[in-house]
Amino acid sequence: MPIYEYECGACHYRMDKLQKFADAPLVECPECGEAALKKLVSPGSFSLKGSGWYASDAPQSRKNSPSDTRCAKACQANCPANGSAE
Repeated sequence: MPIYEYECGACHYRMDKLQKFADAPLVECPECGEAALKKLVSPGSFSLKGSGWYASDAPQSRKNSPSDTRCAKACQANCPANGSAE
């Protein structure tokens, strides 16, 4: 469940509220009692850490790793297009 941030337009009281997505937005301020609460748009706290989450994170060392080179050589040696296949 997300945590929503609210601010009262009358007294400027701020609060956080854990709510379901389907819950109706709060309206009444618990501090002054006015029906002036507004849901604020705030940055999320979700972040992806480590490598591999972005397209730009492609590891450079893996492109020419020994296992890739061995696989490429074996595939090339056994490729029917090269005429050296079984």
